[in-house]
Amino acid sequence: KKLGGIHKFMNWPHPILTDSGGFQIQSLKPKISDEGVEFTSHLDGSKHFLTPESATQSQIDIGADIIMAFDHSVPAGATHAFAKVAVNRTHQWLLRCIKTMNHQPTNQQLFGIIQGGEFPDLLRESAKFVVDQDLPGVAIGGAVIGSDPHQTADTISSIKDLLPSNIPLYAMGVGVRPSDLISAIKAGADMFDCVAPTRLARAGLLYNHESKNERLDINQSKYKLDQNPIDDCCDCPTCKTYTLAYLHHLCKSRELLFYRLAS
Repeated sequence: KKLGGIHKFMNWPHPILTDSGGFQIQSLKPKISDEGVEFTSHLDGSKHFLTPESATQSQIDIGADIIMAFDHSVPAGATHAFAKVAVNRTHQWLLRCIKTMNHQPTNQQLFGIIQGGEFPDLLRESAKFVVDQDLPGVAIGGAVIGSDPHQTADTISSIKDLLPSNIPLYAMGVGVRPSDLISAIKAGADMFDCVAPTRLARAGLLYNHESKNERLDINQSKYKLDQNPIDDCCDCPTCKTYTLAYLHHLCKSRELLFYRLAS
């Protein structure tokens, strides 16, 4: 904020979306209440308390164009009772996020998040509530989205009839494999994001359409003298410019250039 907002800070004149932290703090053993979430920093052990108001205000201060509401993300394997509580809490938090946004003279846009876990009745209940808030976009999140492309598509399809056609649907955490995006688009999603492409790349797992799981492992010694590109159907600068042998060398040498080219 002191440096003029995220667009000026990183010299990016195009749209930027920020997440609220509701999903990310699930891995930090949080203490969740109706008021907010207490968690311990994995960096220095300090205690923090995040609320719908503070999560929204942080994103406003960052200067994002699209701001995500603070939600209680439903983890994999959650019971119906747990998911029900999380859905109700997510809805109440959304109202508080909206109130925080309404107090700001800004053209930033707030998206609400549909929760419900693996339960169609809760997903539909949540979709109706979020849509009723008349926001510029809606998202669907939680562990039910992203891990299994078929389940993701089925989940989106189960609520599609409740969603307005004139606002974007954002599938959060989708895109482990390139084909996952096709499935999400066919199901009705307009937007999606995932940490997997760069996380996999840093480990040496590079996208290749002919390989199992649509990726190859550049760490394998068979690529040491391989003069082919990662994928001969890809027109990205890495595939057009560098061989598997060179990328194998960079990866094994832990050269910083590898992580950029692989990503």
